[in-house]
Amino acid sequence: MKPAQITKDVYDVGVNDWNIRDFHGYSVDFGTSYNAFLIVDKKIALIDTVKAEFADQLIENISEIIDPKKIDYVISNHTEMDHSGGLPRVMHKVGEDKPLYCSKMGQKNLSRHFRQKWHYHPVENGEELSLGNKTLTFLETRMLHWPDSMFTYLKEDKILFSSDAFGQHYAGTEKFDDAIGHIIMPHAKKYFANILLLYAPLILKLVEHIANLKLEFNMICPDHGMLWRKDPGKIINAYIEWSSQKAKNKAIVIYDTMWHSTEKMADAIIAGLVEQGVEARPYHLRKWNRSDIMTQVLEAKGIIVGSPTLNNGLFPTVSDFLTYMKGLKPKNKIGAAFGSYGWSGESVNLIKNELESTNIEIVDPGVRFQYVPDNDCIQACIEMGKRIGKLINENTSC
Repeated sequence: MKPAQITKDVYDVGVNDWNIRDFHGYSVDFGTSYNAFLIVDKKIALIDTVKAEFADQLIENISEIIDPKKIDYVISNHTEMDHSGGLPRVMHKVGEDKPLYCSKMGQKNLSRHFRQKWHYHPVENGEELSLGNKTLTFLETRMLHWPDSMFTYLKEDKILFSSDAFGQHYAGTEKFDDAIGHIIMPHAKKYFANILLLYAPLILKLVEHIANLKLEFNMICPDHGMLWRKDPGKIINAYIEWSSQKAKNKAIVIYDTMWHSTEKMADAIIAGLVEQGVEARPYHLRKWNRSDIMTQVLEAKGIIVGSPTLNNGLFPTVSDFLTYMKGLKPKNKIGAAFGSYGWSGESVNLIKNELESTNIEIVDPGVRFQYVPDNDCIQACIEMGKRIGKLINENTSC
């Protein structure tokens, strides 16, 4: 990906990672990008770098605009390695004596990552850096989504360089939201559901804080995916909505199955939910990536999980998903469990325990059946779906 001018004297010099498909357990079917930004003024600043293996391409992109040695300041908004991995190569090229701006926690993290004696400049929240005609303001955003995270705001151009906030895992020839259109929003939602959901309460506070600062945005430039220039408020409003975690009239049935018995039960539960007018869909855990299912969890009221009993425990994929979901701490959900078994049958109670530990309210005793479901079992599953569907209709405003 060649450098792109995003406004006067401001460039995206980042790279596309077209072929990545797994981002530490998150499915990235369309690849991703590592955006980095060059601001050319009386002083020149580089905001963020890229994954280590793309560092030479980043330097080539910078070289198409200026000699990298002319960069006066390097800014690290976030020390995760997809944005800082290229720092050693960049600092060597730019000059080891150049100031490296980061948060206080950023200095600690970078020092531990790289063991380099760079010229660190840890910033205070609200600190400014003049480039001549342009001014950068640093805004601490701790735990969005690492302890070191911060935003950089270009005051005169009203551009927010937002690090991992407002991003999407998407690689494309397009650069801006208006070039790609509405199809980018599902990618933004998936990114939020799998990376930022845990920090939803902090996001609401951050948006309120920014509102109090009365900052205006002509553009929001995240470190992944498209840049928001047509309507930056659209993604801000989406984050407010997603962070509020207001459930829809929707349920998802998440399961795995060995010999189709648990699958038949899942289908029957779906039928009962649909009979109550609830939007419902089953998700087989070996057919769907857990990050795609988690995106559906974001707006669902009902989370119904099924598993066969294997070796007195849960099927491995079910255990994996429940652990993954627990870490993201979804709120305002009701849940239930179901499953088939051969002789011991612990899975239903194990699922209930896991859902309860995720603060999902168990609202139904569930259905547990030995071997192949008969007509009575299928009817019991339909009735379970109907009961939960009725509760969802009554409580979707929760």
